[in-house]
Amino acid sequence: MQKEALRSISPIMKEKQNGRLEYMEHLNLPDRIFFHWCQQQYGLNRGVYNTIDHWLYEYGIVHILYRRINLLAFLEFASKPEPEGGKTKLIKFGSGGLTQKLQEFIAH
Repeated sequence: MQKEALRSISPIMKEKQNGRLEYMEHLNLPDRIFFHWCQQQYGLNRGVYNTIDHWLYEYGIVHILYRRINLLAFLEFASKPEPEGGKTKLIKFGSGGLTQKLQEFIAH
């Protein structure tokens, strides 16, 4: 299976039009506006956003559309509450936590 294969991102699928992820409004925003949308949804700072984007690029997801789809899928994955915790949407990573979570996401 290719690294650029689309991941299932059901929580944001309601945004799609005509059954095509390429037409999701948020995916086609200019980078600054896309970042601000992610920031509002997940409490993400610019450094974490850039690190995730760069990590996915280095992993082999070169196409920006696929990278954004996977970035949103990762944010949904990372924002799921831990079994012993409560519901959360804002994401916080401790020291080394972001890389570990990205590796878990790819393995999943």
